[in-house]
Amino acid sequence: MSLHLSTVILPYRRWNEGGRTAWTRAEQLGFRTAYTYDHLSWRSFRDGPWFGAVPTLTAAAAATERLRLGTLVTSPNFRHPVTLAKELISLDDISGGRVTLGIGAGGSGFDATALGQEPWTPRERADRFAEFVPLLDRLLSEDAVSYEGDFYSAHEARNIPGCVQRPRLPFAVAATGPRGMRLAARYGQAWVTTGDPKLYENGTPEQSIQAMRGQTEKLADTCAEVGRDMTGLDRVLLSGFTPDRTGPLQSLDAFVDFAGRHAELGFTELVIHWPIPDSPFAADEKVFEQIAMEAPAQLR
Repeated sequence: MSLHLSTVILPYRRWNEGGRTAWTRAEQLGFRTAYTYDHLSWRSFRDGPWFGAVPTLTAAAAATERLRLGTLVTSPNFRHPVTLAKELISLDDISGGRVTLGIGAGGSGFDATALGQEPWTPRERADRFAEFVPLLDRLLSEDAVSYEGDFYSAHEARNIPGCVQRPRLPFAVAATGPRGMRLAARYGQAWVTTGDPKLYENGTPEQSIQAMRGQTEKLADTCAEVGRDMTGLDRVLLSGFTPDRTGPLQSLDAFVDFAGRHAELGFTELVIHWPIPDSPFAADEKVFEQIAMEAPAQLR
């Protein structure tokens, strides 16, 4: 099974000051998909420039022709399914059907309190996510939707003409817990993981591999429980959050070794961060481009 290579471009640069260039270069380099983070602000970037995901992806859609585009990931922290669906249908139309929605339950970062609410507990995030995903699925697939839930409502919400991609644009569901994995198995066209966050600081690459083997086994069991053929579910690793950190981007050989070990676990797509100087994602741009151009042929 071949492993597709994608990238994630953080929205921290003005469009005319390097923002546009990164997206068009991603297409030139042959990445399968270029994603961006869907946050209001994020970690060490909080006190610097940071732009919205949907407008950024809309601009990227206009600047590219073949590159798939997406979020890694959108969450209920500051999104409502009704308004999000309208934006996604518009983005899918503008891009000519090139959009993938990465979606997750969200965390306890800045997004969790930016609207003035108290941060939700993990249980509350899971409860909301369990309602958010099925409702969004309906909103993107049906012309008119009415729904009354514990957290979200829709009253004759119209979404005509719907997505270019049918029956709707694909979901890439980020999940490691049992409830999230069930959502991935039922509604996802892909499953996303960053590995085991508990291993990031003090774990080893070998421990990380074992943890992800366990995650993929749980996903297989979950798919079997819901009657889903797992072969039709892409498995996506967003790299940069394992004990390897940026080590795989130090050389082409290091990356091919890293990617090959994860392909053996059944991953079908590997996402690497576009280099950002003086950040956790710092990397040599020449090596990064060499990886983009040469690694895919070695991973088939």
